[in-house]
Amino acid sequence: MDKIKVIIADDSDFVRDGMRIILEVDDDFEVLGCASNGRDAIELAKKTPPDIFLMDIQMPGMNGIEATKYVVENNLGKVLILTTFDDDELVQDALRNGARGYLIKNHTPEHLKQMIKSVHNGTGVMEEAILENFAKNTMAKANSFNEEGYTARELDIIKAIAEGLSNKEIAGRLFITEGTVKNYITSILAKENLSHRTALAVYYLTGKKQG
Repeated sequence: MDKIKVIIADDSDFVRDGMRIILEVDDDFEVLGCASNGRDAIELAKKTPPDIFLMDIQMPGMNGIEATKYVVENNLGKVLILTTFDDDELVQDALRNGARGYLIKNHTPEHLKQMIKSVHNGTGVMEEAILENFAKNTMAKANSFNEEGYTARELDIIKAIAEGLSNKEIAGRLFITEGTVKNYITSILAKENLSHRTALAVYYLTGKKQG
C-alpha cells in the first residue's frame, strides 16, 4: 500500500516536530514537509502534492481557514484541521471552506493516525467533544433540519453519522452492508447538496448548512 503523504502546518515548533515524529516512525505515512503558516504549506504542496494537510487554524500570515479555502479550490489535497480551540464558528468556517475533519490537539498518536487514514479514505471526521458541543447547542434551540423527504432508514443513517459512527459501525447497527451504507450516504449528500458527511452531521445537529 502506498504511504499517505502529509504536510504539517502549525506555527508551534513543538507541535510540528511532535506530529512529524509520530508519523515518520509509522510506515503508513510520509511527511513531505512542515510549515509555520498556510502560505508556506501551499508552496510545499505546489512542489509535491500531499494526500492530507494537517492544518492549524491560528497561524500568522495566512491562517488555516484561508489556506484550507485555497487548498480545496485548487485541488491540492484534503485538509484535516488541528486546533486547541473548540469554537463553533471556527468549526463552521473550516467546514465551509472544505475541511474534511476538525480535531482538537489533545489527541493520542494512534487517534491522530486513525483520523488521517479516515480522511484519506474519504470519511469526514470530527472530534467527539465538538459534536457533543453542537448537540448541546441544538437542544437549546429549535433544530431546523428538515426531515421531510427522507425514509426512516435514511434518517437512521443521518443520525448515526451525527453520532460519529463509521460506515462499518452503521452497517452493523442497521444490519446492512457497508456498500449499502455508502449508497445511502451518497444519495443523502446529493439531496442536501453537501460535499461530505461531516457537513451533514453539522447540518443535522445545528440546522446550518456548510456546503
